[in-house]
Amino acid sequence: MADIGHAREGAIGRLDPRRHLAAAIGWLVFVIVALASLVAANLAADAAERTALAETELLLEQFAAQIRHALDMNLNTRLSIVQATAAQIAASGDHGRDALRRHLEAVQSQFPEFAWLGVTDTRGRVLAATGGILQGDSVVERSWYSQARSAPYLGEVHDAPLLEKALPHSPDSRPSRFLDAAAPISDGSGHAAGVVGGLLAWDWIDRLQGNLLATLDTRRELELLLANADGLVLVGPPAWVGRTLNRGDDLSDGGAYTVGRYAGGRAGDTNLRWTTVVRQPSATALAPVRHVRSTVFITVLLAGLAAAAAAVALTRLPLRRLAVLSGDAQAVRRGQRSTIAAPAGKDEIAHIGATMSELVGHLQREKAALAALNAELDTRVVERTARIERMAEEARYAAVTRERVRLARDLHDTLAHSLMALLTQIRLVRKLKARLSADELEGELARAEEAAASGLADARAAIDQMRHNSVRDTGLAAALHELLERFGERTGIEVALRAESPAADMADERAETVFRIVEEALHNVERHARARCARVTVAAVPSAPAADARTAVSVEDDGIGFDTTVPHPGHYGLIGIGEQAALIGAHLSVRSVRGQGTSIRLEFPA
Repeated sequence: MADIGHAREGAIGRLDPRRHLAAAIGWLVFVIVALASLVAANLAADAAERTALAETELLLEQFAAQIRHALDMNLNTRLSIVQATAAQIAASGDHGRDALRRHLEAVQSQFPEFAWLGVTDTRGRVLAATGGILQGDSVVERSWYSQARSAPYLGEVHDAPLLEKALPHSPDSRPSRFLDAAAPISDGSGHAAGVVGGLLAWDWIDRLQGNLLATLDTRRELELLLANADGLVLVGPPAWVGRTLNRGDDLSDGGAYTVGRYAGGRAGDTNLRWTTVVRQPSATALAPVRHVRSTVFITVLLAGLAAAAAAVALTRLPLRRLAVLSGDAQAVRRGQRSTIAAPAGKDEIAHIGATMSELVGHLQREKAALAALNAELDTRVVERTARIERMAEEARYAAVTRERVRLARDLHDTLAHSLMALLTQIRLVRKLKARLSADELEGELARAEEAAASGLADARAAIDQMRHNSVRDTGLAAALHELLERFGERTGIEVALRAESPAADMADERAETVFRIVEEALHNVERHARARCARVTVAAVPSAPAADARTAVSVEDDGIGFDTTVPHPGHYGLIGIGEQAALIGAHLSVRSVRGQGTSIRLEFPA
């Protein structure tokens, strides 16, 4: 069984055009003959198909005209019934409301396709109506009343939601669309004494066109499309109902149907100007012609198969040398040999073999050169790896240095101030201890203890700020809000914060630096300014263009101020603020006038 399976796979493999040139040539011959057979079948069947298509379209157009004329005849008949009713009412001597309603109901019982009948007076008020619907209402605005005052009128299909709800139909069978039919009531002098109006239920027209279509030819699988004067499809397949027919619409659905269309009219037809379309599946209409096409195609295709088999048999003989050349190339690919022996001869196979032999030799030389290049590249990679490691070590050292500078600033901002206050208090106690009473000495020691506790709290807060970066966690605005709350509770100074997006939403390294600058500025306000209020603002610079947007941060107080031109030895607050501003490429400006407060402003790219 295994031998049979291998033999079958071998036979199938010989037909694979990707593996054998003879199979490719055979398939090529087969494809060419198949295309020729298709062209021949088309040429043989085109004339017959055009003739059959023209005859079918003419027949379907006749069907469409028959349905249209039948619809017109039925609609004209119903309009004649309305005219006859108007004539009977005009000739009747009893024009009372009950008599008129009984007369209308008798007509409706005989012709139930009228969903509603009514009689109006000359002012357009309904005197009587079937079922009492709209009785006493004015219908002056309705088109059937205004049109029928001078001549009989048959209107277009429309909806009547209010009337539909009042009609005695079940929810499943009541009509949803109606068609107006109206005629004037003559008073004998040529003037209208009123109008008889009626609504024809659309379901009657729908059944009527269905019956007409069924009587034409049930074996042809016909479809009907009925469109009004505006081109709106009233009847047809679900995909077409509700659409509007335009001049360029493809009613054949891409050739799937053969179409007959009738939009004409004749004397005595209704004034509805409807378009009737009858369609038949093209597969049914052109089935005999397509049978001829398939017969011709199959005949020529069988001839092509025979020609392809002959081409395969004749091609295999000169391709044996090509198979030997292919085997040598496979051996080179697997590494079993390094050269290809060019086959003898002067034909194309000999030229291909010589070219492949030369190409393999060139590739072997390129392979040796590539191995040497790889060795050189490995040496360069080792050298550059060592250089990158040295640069990484230098970068780590620079990062440690920056962190040391930052820690120095933080210790200055917290612990240094507190220790300075504590040292000043201790020196004061030492100088004045002989002059102080026990209570005064105790008070000074308490203040020294308070300064030490404040310094300890500041140091712990700085350490907590280093460990838990609230700016990175919550953003600049939230961190400043929390800082100002603690500042106000500790100092009693009134504080205010105005932070606008997007600058207020920063949470990167720049935001940390801005936070520390504001924190140091508030420390200075607390220790030196003797201010009543302080305000912090974070906003975009309004004059900066969109392509060069900048952010401004300011800290303002109403304290005693100071002279910015006079140096202050031993105080490094403003120096530290300047250093931190330089880290983020910011411009720092300090404005202060004695007795008018201080303003520190920072501007940097957004």
